[in-house]
Amino acid sequence: MYIHLGAETVVRQSDVIGVFDIETCTIGKHTRQFLANATKNGQIVNVSMELPKSFIVAGKKTDSKVYISQISSATLKKRSEHFDDILNS
Repeated sequence: MYIHLGAETVVRQSDVIGVFDIETCTIGKHTRQFLANATKNGQIVNVSMELPKSFIVAGKKTDSKVYISQISSATLKKRSEHFDDILNS
């Protein structure tokens, strides 16, 4: 299944490594450094036309992307759970 991240961007649910709230996670030094490195390496994909609320790390360990989205991490979690419910019914 796929998860819609915003701005006509979807990723495979199985490729999602993590979904993070941008406000609470960017407080930490390591997260800020991770995002700075991802920017430097060209791994950031901005799918947000509004104020970003989350970032999603997706892909494989050697080839991952960081998607910046205006959709909240809670909504993205609900979307992924919805697909799990459909598959398990």
